Amino acid sequence: MDQYGTDTEADEQETPLLHRGQADKVQRAPACGSARYGLAFLSCYGFFVVYALRVNLSVAMVDMLNTTHQTSGNHSVCPAHGSPARPKHNRTASVYDWDSETQGWILGSFFYGYIVTQIPGGYLASRFGAKWLMGFGILCTVLFTLLTPVAADLGAGYLIATRVLEGVGEGVTFPAMYAMWAAWAPPMERSRLLTISYTGAQLGTVISLPLSGEICFYLDWTYVFYVFGAVGLVWFVLWALLAFDTPNTHPRISERERLYITTSLKNELSSSVDHIPWGSIVTSGPLWAIVVAHFSYNWTFYTLLTLLPTYMNDILGFSIQQNGMLSALPYIGCAVLAVLAGQLADYLRETCQYPTVAVRKAFSFVGMIGPAVFLVAAGFTGCNYILAVTFLTISSSLGGLSAAGFNINHLDIAPSYAGILLGITNTFATIPGMVGPVIARALTKQNTIQEWQTVFYISAGINLFGATVYTLFGRGTVQPWAVPRSYSHGD
Repeated sequence: MDQYGTDTEADEQETPLLHRGQADKVQRAPACGSARYGLAFLSCYGFFVVYALRVNLSVAMVDMLNTTHQTSGNHSVCPAHGSPARPKHNRTASVYDWDSETQGWILGSFFYGYIVTQIPGGYLASRFGAKWLMGFGILCTVLFTLLTPVAADLGAGYLIATRVLEGVGEGVTFPAMYAMWAAWAPPMERSRLLTISYTGAQLGTVISLPLSGEICFYLDWTYVFYVFGAVGLVWFVLWALLAFDTPNTHPRISERERLYITTSLKNELSSSVDHIPWGSIVTSGPLWAIVVAHFSYNWTFYTLLTLLPTYMNDILGFSIQQNGMLSALPYIGCAVLAVLAGQLADYLRETCQYPTVAVRKAFSFVGMIGPAVFLVAAGFTGCNYILAVTFLTISSSLGGLSAAGFNINHLDIAPSYAGILLGITNTFATIPGMVGPVIARALTKQNTIQEWQTVFYISAGINLFGATVYTLFGRGTVQPWAVPRSYSHGD
């Protein structure tokens, strides 16, 4: 295990040493119109596409099922809300007789491909550049999304295979983007830039859930995949034209901004990644603290992401049109709090001089314990749908705080290898997406409130465990194995 940063006091002493000397030598470049913030918004759009393509199936699934032949799926536990009967629309798309177990495998299949390319994605990005790896990864997902209706018609097995291949494409996106931010994000702006970038994931959820419901209602479920596929193609064109791997390769960046970024990172980034200290990486205590936190948080996140529309429909009695809008509410709050958390975290670190480790742990703790409490509470609201939606919204919203916590801690402890570290933690954090929906659907075969309470209890307990481990073992300084070899020869 690592010796560096073994307690909070070490973090307090070491963190300023990484930034003080160089901060005085170069003038901060303005944010407005800058290349780094341009990259943040462009990558935000990219992650919007990533999550829109990931979650739209969870809404479309409700309309893909042949409910006329399902005795257990006709009525919700609670009375239906809104207008008693929605008008019939012209249904031209096929419907399918999939049982709850098959549905669970279809919803979870994405992650079987997603987990495969996490670590290779981080390695390839560090060796060959992140721009085209990220671009072609999302393009691959877009193309298979457009083929989803054809695959569904061929059978559940073909749909599962298509979703697995979508996951393979998306698996490289987060490691690639972390590798890119290692070269683009000044240390004292990391929280701001990364939360803007990854808020796209929340926005993709917020917009695609209700929009998917409207598309299913007014057109049919096949158009869900065609519309969002087209949005993804537009992003790829913009990314190919406007994104660049490093400030030094950007043709339109100002000299002031280029110097600001490269100077602020010069003592943190290794000049070569030909030698990757795999032994030190896999035995790093601070890395495993992130792994546990990431796994735990994602268990709750993915369970709700894939099954919230089902819960709204089967328990609370909302139609698919209402379903998408209400399923999006939790992620609206999550996106807002994530951006605010990024701003506050960097303010506390830079202006108030709080140690990085304290900031990361505080945001992680509140961002994991808070969701656990309100998730359990939501299970005891019965058919009080206003309270249920409120608690689910608060639960996911508080989860947004962790965006400024463990979620970007990879860049604090090893910026040169951030993509690889993210690949490792995201590999473990993908497991909940693979098994969570399957376990949840297996536990809710009768669709009773008591069964869903069990699902919520499991998620909350895992969240509590992850928050505890990260609070005890998380660190905020660059680890010794990640410090450039040439560091001792000058500053």
